[in-house]
This record gives sequence, C-alpha cells and structure tokens, in this order.
Amino acid sequence: MFTGIVEATGEVEAVEDAEGGRRLRIATDASDLERGQSISVSGACLTVEEVGEDSFTVFLARETVSRTAFGEIEEGEEVNVERALPANGRFDGHVVQGHVDATAEVLNVERLGDDWEFTFSLPLSVDKYVVEKGSIAVDGISLTVAERGETGQGGEGRHENESDQESTFSVAIIPTTYEETTLGAKAVGDPVHLEVDVMAKYVERMIEGYAPETA
Repeated sequence: MFTGIVEATGEVEAVEDAEGGRRLRIATDASDLERGQSISVSGACLTVEEVGEDSFTVFLARETVSRTAFGEIEEGEEVNVERALPANGRFDGHVVQGHVDATAEVLNVERLGDDWEFTFSLPLSVDKYVVEKGSIAVDGISLTVAERGETGQGGEGRHENESDQESTFSVAIIPTTYEETTLGAKAVGDPVHLEVDVMAKYVERMIEGYAPETA
C-alpha cells in the first residue's frame, strides 16, 4: 500500500521491449531500494527487479502496459517514485493501492498566485467514483478534487445527452508538490494515470450486493 506522498522523481534511462511486456531502468536518488520490493512508479505498483548504484529496473507486464501510459514512455521522461508504506510509517496522504484505474489527459494548467490549478479529463469509466473534495491519485500523487466539470461529448457516436458528457476535474497544486513531482513538467495534452479512492468502490459493491427482504 502507498499513500500518494511522492518520495522522489526519477528519469527513465532505458526502455526495452521484452517478451510479455516492457522493462524500464529508472535513475533516481531514492534510497534503500531492494530487489523484490514493491514500488510505485507514477502511480503503478511495480516490483523492483534489480538495483544499481543510482537506478533500479522494473518489468511491466502486458496487462500493466495496456492499462497505463507506459506503452508510450520514452527515455528521458520523468516519473514519480514512492516506496510501499511501512507498518509503522506515518500516513500522510490517502489509501493508494498502485492500481491504475484509467489514463487521463492534462486539459489546462493555470498559475494562480503562488499555486497552480490543473484540470484533467475524467473518463466515464471512473466518473462516478470522483467527488468534490474527495481524494484521487494522479500519477501516484495524493490530491484533493477541487471542482468537477464537463468537457462535452464522451466519444464518437454518442447521443447528445447529459449522461454522455465526459467529465473533468481540477486540483490545486501547491509549490512543493509542483516542484517535487512530475507535475512541474506536465503540459496540456500529456497523459496521466488516475487511481480513484478505493473506499468508493467498496461502498458501491456493498450497495450492489444488498438485496432487502420483501414480504
């Protein structure tokens, strides 16, 4: 389990397409990395294969590649890095599993005084799990939804009605988050990984499974 508090950023040094997936070598100053441990790379829970002096290697299975933006990642790109939370660790963010629910797109970046406001697309598949002032992980960063909005049609061939509107959400980014994560390098059109609050999924499942007795 992770908390969405990014410990370091890393730079992709090498990308290798291999049988069954892809392999990344990531340069980082994150410390105490060990072979076999779980690590969050821009929000995706991966396993450390090898550890070098200033880098580590992870393997992306086909399932991971298909559900993330890692299929298009290139050498030189930056990623967020967080080690798994120790049992006696401080819980500063929110429950983040490292299971990417969807990929989204940066729609707007606006400077507001000392802070920034980022607006992202919100795929229909996860729309119902995202609420104003709720938690969401963007590229592994624990953030609070500031506002919900709509962008227009949710895809080709859809009827023009409210249920087909693709949503958006915005978040406020403080200088520390902007400077110490990959958000500072994001531009309009860039992809991001989303993980919605797992608590919402559990609530949905319990409600779906509840069948009140009838007389």
